[in-house]
Amino acid sequence: MRSSKSRSRNKNRNNRPSGGNIINRVFDSSGPDGKVRGTPQQIIDKYNQLHRDAQLSGDRVNAENFAQHAEHYLRMLAEAQREVEAKRQEQEAQNRERQAERDRERAERLKAQEEAAADPSTLDQPDVADAGADNGLVETPEAQPKPRKPRQRKPKPQPEATEQPSSDDTAAPEAAE
Repeated sequence: MRSSKSRSRNKNRNNRPSGGNIINRVFDSSGPDGKVRGTPQQIIDKYNQLHRDAQLSGDRVNAENFAQHAEHYLRMLAEAQREVEAKRQEQEAQNRERQAERDRERAERLKAQEEAAADPSTLDQPDVADAGADNGLVETPEAQPKPRKPRQRKPKPQPEATEQPSSDDTAAPEAAE
């Protein structure tokens, strides 16, 4: 019943594998009919088949032996599946708690934003300087806004009055130099 993976690495540990994914682990089972190798579900199926074959052949002792081997791996598989299910449920509970915390934080932020928008005292107020008060600062030209000059438009070029072409102009155009 040793796992083929743990056999070489863990010589001084228990024969039973601890933790890990037992459901998909490959085992070597030394049964009465020789070695059976595979995942727990494959071993269960093989021993059940050997159990049926032994029953049909009338060998009650081997049939019971194969049934006990199948039951052993069935219990191992059921225990591993319960552990996996418990871990999954624990993970789901943690995820629900984290999501609930995120939802609470989001609701608090939204509420704070709504309160800030509704409360006029928290809005930014413009700086109003007393015109007559002397606060010790000197005004510089850079601080004053530059007066803008209105943009002047350029007048559109007026088409010159059409002149009657003189007799000289009717001649062929001169060639470019």
